[in-house]
Amino acid sequence: MKFFIDTANISEIKYWNDMGLVDGVTTNPSLIAKEQQSFKSIIRDICAIVDGPVSVEATSENTDGILAEAREFSTWSDNIVVKVPFIKEGVKALPILRDEEIMTNTTLIFSVSQALIAMKAGTTFLSPFIGRLDDIGHYGMEIISDIATIKNNYNIDAEVIVASIRHPLHVLESARLGADVATIPAAILEKMFKHPLTDKGLDSFLNDWKSVKQ
Repeated sequence: MKFFIDTANISEIKYWNDMGLVDGVTTNPSLIAKEQQSFKSIIRDICAIVDGPVSVEATSENTDGILAEAREFSTWSDNIVVKVPFIKEGVKALPILRDEEIMTNTTLIFSVSQALIAMKAGTTFLSPFIGRLDDIGHYGMEIISDIATIKNNYNIDAEVIVASIRHPLHVLESARLGADVATIPAAILEKMFKHPLTDKGLDSFLNDWKSVKQ
């Protein structure tokens, strides 16, 4: 399973990329706004660091606007992926962008039927938001299982990006269910490193090493 990092912070991206853990990056308007810098410069800086796909969100709500944004974003770097909202006007743009060889990531997916439509329309990636489903009392990971089954049934090429990840177990479940990608906030990546027995074992080894004659 690929790891994308869900951030627009250059320092975070460099830090985790240097460990070899970043296969791509997802951004959104909220993450961009936190950085308080030029939108275009942030995206171009990210693309200069990361070899993999970098998702950039279109904010238009009509097909012509989405297409215009997508065509502009795609000139910034070869690894740009245009995030398209799951609305009818966005879905209408998907086959057009596919034919223009512009990669897309259909976002704000909350049901299996929405995922099926996005895949049918030719999206490159699709992003089910499992954490937000958990927030309203649904088991978000269930739709990942169903989407994976549909993909396998029909050999669909679109890649599933598990989004809105809230904790490390979401990452582990994504891998267990066969998701193509998990897009992970930096804070969750940090938590995935932690285990009290690792800390205890390291302390024990180091203390014993101090007693060894050099």
